[in-house]
Formats: sequence, C-alpha cells, structure tokens
Amino acid sequence: MKKKYVIGIIAIVVMLIVGILSFLFWPPEFKFSKGDTIKLKYGEKYKEPGYKITKFGKDYTKKAKIKKNINPKKLGTYKVTYEVKINGITFKKIRTVKIIDDEKPVITLTGNKNTSICPNGEYQEEGYKATDNYDGDITEKVKITKKDGKIIYSVKDSSGNQTKITRTITKEDKTLPEITLNGKKTNTIYLGNTWKEPGYKATDNCDNDITNNVVVEGSVNTNKIGKYKITYTVKDSSGNQTITERTVNVIKKPSPPSTSNGKKGVIYLTFDDGPNEGTTNVILDILKEENVKATFFVTNKGPDNLIKREYDEGHTVALHTASHDYASVYKSVNDYYNDLFQVQNRVKRITGVESKIIRFPGGSSNTISKKYSKGIMTTLTKDVVNKGYRYYDWNIDSDDAGGARTASKVYNNVIKGLSKNRNNVILMHDIKTQTKDALRNIIRYGKNNGYTFEKITTNTPMVAHKVNN
Repeated sequence: MKKKYVIGIIAIVVMLIVGILSFLFWPPEFKFSKGDTIKLKYGEKYKEPGYKITKFGKDYTKKAKIKKNINPKKLGTYKVTYEVKINGITFKKIRTVKIIDDEKPVITLTGNKNTSICPNGEYQEEGYKATDNYDGDITEKVKITKKDGKIIYSVKDSSGNQTKITRTITKEDKTLPEITLNGKKTNTIYLGNTWKEPGYKATDNCDNDITNNVVVEGSVNTNKIGKYKITYTVKDSSGNQTITERTVNVIKKPSPPSTSNGKKGVIYLTFDDGPNEGTTNVILDILKEENVKATFFVTNKGPDNLIKREYDEGHTVALHTASHDYASVYKSVNDYYNDLFQVQNRVKRITGVESKIIRFPGGSSNTISKKYSKGIMTTLTKDVVNKGYRYYDWNIDSDDAGGARTASKVYNNVIKGLSKNRNNVILMHDIKTQTKDALRNIIRYGKNNGYTFEKITTNTPMVAHKVNN
C-alpha cells in the first residue's frame, strides 16, 4: 500500500514537471500582416508591414526584436527574423522577402517607326537600343525578325521580362524630282541674236539621274521682240512630276554709252540720295515755278509722299540705291541686285511704274567697289544693260557732296561746266541745303544763255564714265 502511494506521488510530480516545461517551451503565436512571404519590386525599399506575438492570450509584440539584411538593388530571397524572449526562453519566426524584377525592358528605335523607302530600294537599319532597369544596356540581346514589310525587335532581360516593338517599312516615293537649269532662269538677248539652250539636269531621290526623261517645250523667236517661256517637265518612275520654266526676253539693243550723241545744249538736272523733307520739297517748288523737269535718283530713305509728288509733277523717278552702303551693295553681283530691287519695288509701290533708269552708287567709274569685289563694275555695267536697264553717270559735278558747301560754289561749279556742244548731265543732291539755294539761279542762267532743260528717259543717250573696276 505504501509502495503504491509513492508511485502515485512520483507520477503527479512528473506530470507537474512536464506541464511546467510545456508551458515554458510552448511557442508563442506569430501573426504577420501581408503574410509570411512578401514580394518587392527591384529598387523598392522594405517597409515593415506589421506583426503581433501572443502566448496564452498575453501580448509580447513590443518585446520582439527584428533582424533583417535586405538589399533592394539586388534580386534575391531575403529573411526577416523576429525574436522574442519569454521567461528566459528565446523564440524565433522567419518572414521571407523576395526582391523581383517584373518590369519590361525598353527598346528605342532610331528614326521613325513608320519609314518610307524607295520602291526599288532596301531598308538600311537606322539603329536601335535596348535598356533594362536592372540589366542596363542589353542592346546586344535584341533579336530582329523581318516579315511582310515589318521589322520586329524583341528582347528579354535576365528575369525573363520581354518587350517587342515593330518598325513598319513602306515602299513608296512621294518626293518630287528636281530640275536644275544651267545658266539663268530669266535671260535677256538682243533682237536678231541666236538663242542657245544652256542645258539642264534632272535628278530624283530614287531614280538618280533622269535627265533623259526631261521634256522641253517652247521656243524663242529672236527675230521678234517679246517674252518667251521654255517649259521643262520630268517624271520619275513613281509618277511624281516637276515642272520649271525659263524666261527669255528678246529686246532691242540699246544705244551705246555716249557723252555727245543726241540733242546739244540740253541740261539734265539730276538729284541723288533723296527724298528729304525740307530740301526735296523746296526743290520741287522751284522746278514747278520755273516749269522745268528733272530726274531724281531716289533711295529707300525719306517720305513716300515726296516720291509720289516727283512722279505726279512729271519728273523722272529713277533708281539709285536702297541703302547706299558700299560694303553691302558691292559685295557681289547678287547683293547689288538685291539692293536695286528693294528701291525699285518701293518706286513701283508708290508710282505704279517699274523704273529701269539707274545710277550706280559712286557712279560706274567708282573705285571703292574694288575693296569689296574686284571687277564688279565691269560685270554690272554690261549686265544691267542686258537686263533692259539704262544707267546714267554725269559730265558736270556740282560737288555739293564734297567741297562746295555754299550755294555760290555749287552755282559756279555748274555753270563753268556747261557746254552747248553736248548733253549736260549735272550731278546734284536734293538732300543738300546749298543745292536747294543755288537751283533757281542755275535754271535762270541756263534759260538766259540758250539752254533747254529735259528729264532723262529711256530714250536719252546714256552718259557713262570709264569703268575703273
């Protein structure tokens, strides 16, 4: 009986010990917000989503310690360890964190996604580049497939993400061919001379040289004054058509420059550099009162109304220069004409008439043009005549733009140069006060001494200097 009692006691003790040990070593309950496994995108920082630790209803969350070593810049699987000590015993739980790359790489095409090429051509790869957020430059991994007028570019990154992009190739030609004319598009030849076609060339972006395809229509009758047009037409193999024209003006050859032909004892009063309010208007008053016509070589300066008055009162409105800037006017033949056309357009806008009477800045004998373009005056004096212009220098210089600073000096310079054995073309400037003040006396001297006054017209014999450049 006593033995059974001892055994019972021992059993009870053992059960108590087992119960105590079970209580001590029984693990707590770990509850993780968002689960035991979390996936993060490459580069995304880990933020603790939350957890709770309890044991037999008691909360031990605040006693927990977290250990982690996660690199968001490196793909892989990482562990976050949660530790809690209860009654001297440490309990642990693991949460798994996976850094993944699910972003597709990017393919960038050089040129256009929709590209047109010549019908007879082959597409030449313009280039491409592939980049990945994790792998960097993966251009060398790009695979190219060509099918049915399309080029398909595809690439996979190290995580298996794939991108495809398509370039569409269309075989078509919408570009017009080009016709280049040899020589000038606008030409002037004299009556009776021979017209010879200067030539042309036609090129196409797809067909290259197609000069042989050019159709030329039109002719020039050099025995009849008039404007003639020659039309050049060309088509490429795709049907694109280009038409261009050349104009040929057949004119009567003008009289050569002269200092003695025509009427004698005639005075041509010519005024440069105007108009100018305060002088030109007074000069016009004097001319009207004396019933004398003159010639005004105008610029782009001064008011329009004075040019209109010059024209309305029967004077010749001729062309001098738009800018009177030697450096720009005589830089080249083209620059000269650009300047001339500006003042010509002004006169036409104001008067409705396209003037063809000109005076070169500094005259045809000027040497300052050598500084900007050697030989330009030799070229211009011939070319302007070929284009139908008439240029006029002078054989009497009033010197009002030089040393003649008073009305009496201007007057004396003019009357000393007059001759009844020639046309007298007098150079003056209607922007000068001394010229305005000397004009009436010059006119009256001429009338009293048997001279007549006329304005320059296209029928007036040209008075020209010797060309020095």
